[in-house]
Amino acid sequence: MDNECASVEKDLTRVVTKLEQLHENASADIGDIATLMSELVKVLGKAEQAVTTLNSSTQVNATPASVDDPMGDGVSMQVETEPTAPQRLTERQMEIIRDAIVKCNDRVQKLSTDHRDLHGSISKIGKAIDRNFSSDFTSTMRVDVLQNEENLMLLNKAIAKHYCRQGMDEVARTLIRECKMPENHAQDVFDSEREFAAIYSMWVKIQKRDLTDALKWAKIYSQQLSDRHSLIEFRLHRMRFMQLVSYGLDSQREAICYARLNFKKFAVRYEHEIANLMASFIYLPSGLENSPYKHFLGQEMWTELSFIFLKDACQLLGISKNSALSVVVNAGCTALPALLNIKQVMQSRQVLSMWNGCDELPIEIDLQPEFRFHSIFACPILRQQTSEENPPKKLTCGHVISNDALHKLSNGHILKCPYCPVEQNAEEAVRIYF
Repeated sequence: MDNECASVEKDLTRVVTKLEQLHENASADIGDIATLMSELVKVLGKAEQAVTTLNSSTQVNATPASVDDPMGDGVSMQVETEPTAPQRLTERQMEIIRDAIVKCNDRVQKLSTDHRDLHGSISKIGKAIDRNFSSDFTSTMRVDVLQNEENLMLLNKAIAKHYCRQGMDEVARTLIRECKMPENHAQDVFDSEREFAAIYSMWVKIQKRDLTDALKWAKIYSQQLSDRHSLIEFRLHRMRFMQLVSYGLDSQREAICYARLNFKKFAVRYEHEIANLMASFIYLPSGLENSPYKHFLGQEMWTELSFIFLKDACQLLGISKNSALSVVVNAGCTALPALLNIKQVMQSRQVLSMWNGCDELPIEIDLQPEFRFHSIFACPILRQQTSEENPPKKLTCGHVISNDALHKLSNGHILKCPYCPVEQNAEEAVRIYF
């Protein structure tokens, strides 16, 4: 995938460079065209001025009226003659105009050619994307699996659970009704996700700056949170206190009463931080937005608090904060590049049918730690997956085997490592966690 991205990025960089050069050249050409047009306007202006002057000179004054003139009294009268025909442009002016037109046409033609070349380069980016990234994912899917009614029902059940976790019960009920899900499966959808739906509702409210339900939940599970050394209860109370302080002087008494009531149990562990919180009252006259405590007013703090609450609450209740559907989709997107690569290799070697004939992937996919929900260690002696009942044990020599293999290989307290000749005490083996 990295190679494909690098290839497309190289073509994209080439186009961006051409675009920048075109912008510079076009700016210079347009400037030249503007200069030529300015000179052309000046030439035409001089020619028009010459014609206007000539027409004005044809207006003459009449001679003074004679004594016998009945319209005498020395009235002067202008007589207009027919205007003369416009003067032709001089050879020099014609030469300037022709030169400007030729140069403008050359510049416009050059801009058109450069733009056409750039358009071709941009079109190549789309071809590079199509060449490096496959849009046909059908070969990486097992569509035949969904032809089984039981598997299809499991998929619908996973989708319905996902909707329930998001608080979209009506959508889940509609899906259950339309896919004709059996009553026992439908009931399991709502029963299994009821706890998370309540946690999700509190998570949404925290992001909207409503801590009421979250504080009630934290009070109910206060002891369990304390045993797990969770910080969420104190952080909820801290945010509520700062929320009261942010309301101004009118809420000062309420904030003090809240601190006395709820910070008492955290006085030893968070003594220094509580003292810093009390100092926020100093800034009430000018407002917290002008104080070192202004970050409590930002949405980032509320978003961070909501996700910490979601994580700690799910861990305490032993439920996953991600639905099965989202985990499968995200893991599939992570594995997709590797699957496409192996598909191309198998297709080129004409062994693609081997993929469709097995129930497992032809290669190992390295998923991120968040997609690992159990130990990935298999005992090299007994060839079986380790579990809580049969955990992995590390020998003093550093090799790891399962607990069952440890008992089978040990003779009393003496154990000889199956990989190296070191003899050791079997009781010195320690359990390890993956």
